[in-house]
Amino acid sequence: MRWHPKGYGGQRRDPDQVKRDGWREQGVLAVSLEDARLTWPERELVRQLGEKLYGPRPSDEGGRHG
Repeated sequence: MRWHPKGYGGQRRDPDQVKRDGWREQGVLAVSLEDARLTWPERELVRQLGEKLYGPRPSDEGGRHG
């Protein structure tokens, strides 16, 4: 049974490839705060940018602990 029109099959790209293509082709950056490749200062910068552009995440509301 086919789930796609003829000619629209093929391989799915992995999420990192989609992110890489988005950055290279459109200048769009998708970054996870949990990405192990980032250092703490880099993750903090990403978090601050996200809050500035889109507001706090639901899990961040209500203050910080620590």
